[in-house]
Amino acid sequence: MASPVWFVSLVKRTFPQRFTLARLTKAPLLGGLLDRWLFGGDDIIYLPKDRVVKVAGEVSAGENVVLPSRVVEHFIEKANYHWIMNTCICRESSGCRDYPVDLGCLFLGEAAMGINPRLGRRVGKDEALEHLRRCREAGLFQLIGRNKLDTVWLNVKPGNRLLTICNCCPCCCLWKMIPVLSEEIGSKVHRMPGVEVRVTERCKGCGTCVKEGCFVQAIRMAGDRAVIGEECRGCGHCVEVCPHEAIELVLTDTAFMEDLVKRIATLVDVT
Repeated sequence: MASPVWFVSLVKRTFPQRFTLARLTKAPLLGGLLDRWLFGGDDIIYLPKDRVVKVAGEVSAGENVVLPSRVVEHFIEKANYHWIMNTCICRESSGCRDYPVDLGCLFLGEAAMGINPRLGRRVGKDEALEHLRRCREAGLFQLIGRNKLDTVWLNVKPGNRLLTICNCCPCCCLWKMIPVLSEEIGSKVHRMPGVEVRVTERCKGCGTCVKEGCFVQAIRMAGDRAVIGEECRGCGHCVEVCPHEAIELVLTDTAFMEDLVKRIATLVDVT
């Protein structure tokens, strides 16, 4: 049975306390129980925005470079079931004023048909692709993968029939809790393979990238230069906010898509 609206309203009211829940994942025994209940089997990948991606090395004339958005488009085209949520629960719960609240998650796969119809609607491939385009234009970035938490709060199953495509903003993203999650759970949210984020010699040490808020707190200042740590998930937000264009997000493996599509397809069947 789909989650009733009253339960979803309760989830929204408690969303601001997600950091408290995240800290509990580090507690002995309780952390393991929370991992299995809410995050078991997760594999989630952040996809950087196409417009911030640079390609490393030389690209032959006429060669088409596959950009990150093509991963999402692939699964939209392959899927038989497409479901758009009416709102983004993260932004609605946080009272977001910087990004559209009405651009919610896109779910693919048969399990999405079990979602309460008052929370969203089934759409065709063209409308799903249009939704993706609107999200890009609004400045949102996508994450894609198997996210057990969605099957829990929506009360749908099976988990291997629900592919989550979140449209995230840097201010309200659920996964801002990564820095306080247990290492085991936080490691289930990944940077896209083949992506490197680099600070160049153009860095002036202004600190804008830190002040603007890396959602996983992966940027710090070391003297007069920004330093990006291993915690970086490669969303590319820092690339966009840097006033000196001193941070680059580089695609070092232009053949990333085949491996990534196989990886996701082994977790979730969207047909």
